[in-house]
Amino acid sequence: MEPVIGLAVGLGTGPGLVGAPNRRGGRVPGAQNTGVEGGVGLTALMVAAARAIETHRPDALAGDAYAEHFVRAAGASAAWPVRPAEVPDGDANPLWGRLGRYFGLRTRVLDDFLVRSAHAGARQVVLLGAGLDARAFRLDWPPGRVIYEIDRDGVLAFKHHVLDGLAAVPTATRRPIAVDLRDDWIRSLVSTGFDPTVPTAWLAEGLLLYLPPDAERRLIDTVDRLSADGSTLAFEVKLGPESPEVRASPVYVAARQQIGVDLLALFDGEPRPDSVGDLRGRGWSTAIHTPFDFTRHHGRGPRPEPNDALASNRWVFANKPGTHI
Repeated sequence: MEPVIGLAVGLGTGPGLVGAPNRRGGRVPGAQNTGVEGGVGLTALMVAAARAIETHRPDALAGDAYAEHFVRAAGASAAWPVRPAEVPDGDANPLWGRLGRYFGLRTRVLDDFLVRSAHAGARQVVLLGAGLDARAFRLDWPPGRVIYEIDRDGVLAFKHHVLDGLAAVPTATRRPIAVDLRDDWIRSLVSTGFDPTVPTAWLAEGLLLYLPPDAERRLIDTVDRLSADGSTLAFEVKLGPESPEVRASPVYVAARQQIGVDLLALFDGEPRPDSVGDLRGRGWSTAIHTPFDFTRHHGRGPRPEPNDALASNRWVFANKPGTHI
């Protein structure tokens, strides 16, 4: 899951990147307090590992050639699997098998959403809490598109170091914005060239799962105010608190045991706002899907199971009048 507003990747300090070599065998600069090795930051590395594994599947849903390099560059994740053959028990592994395939499916669906939005007229893309997302480098963007990546300075410094070491070249104009999303990120976004009169595709991938309700309301309000007609928005939510049986799911247990990530402790437990209803009230049209809708569509991905940790997840796609998602 990507980093979040209020709990952004830099929140929660883990150990520095001690022992994390770069491609020249040195150490990643700015090691202290980058945030990718503690708290929510570990989920960014977890998603990167899942994307790396997905990339090397023979039936891959999405490809991210950069993901494994992020995983290997951080000390906390350097020993994690990045290829299917490295996963203990293969697809039967609840973390790197089932949950990993979920992240692969989510990546594919949101990739498609953003590229479709761009072709439908969105001139700008804003990745809120961009983390280790590499869409500005790996997607085939139409000419003239601008990708804004918002995250904390330490996270972007780590990301840039890895990408620079690979001589990565973006496929669109990329404008990283080093700002804590708890601060005045709107001013930073606009001062970097964002134009609120131009249709925008917004993405909050894995964001609202961790967000306090008031912060989620502010996010929806801000996106609405900054969105011209023809703008689109995608985000992920969970439908209320989960039962004790679901909380004991092998997915959650495996994340704790295998990589030390307690997802349940990171999720915000307060009653969630009705962001879909809020958007509709502001004139947006919305579509709500389960992940399993896309499993059926693509013919691969996670399928429902008893006491399923994924069953309450919903992917929301919204647009202001002017385009169709």
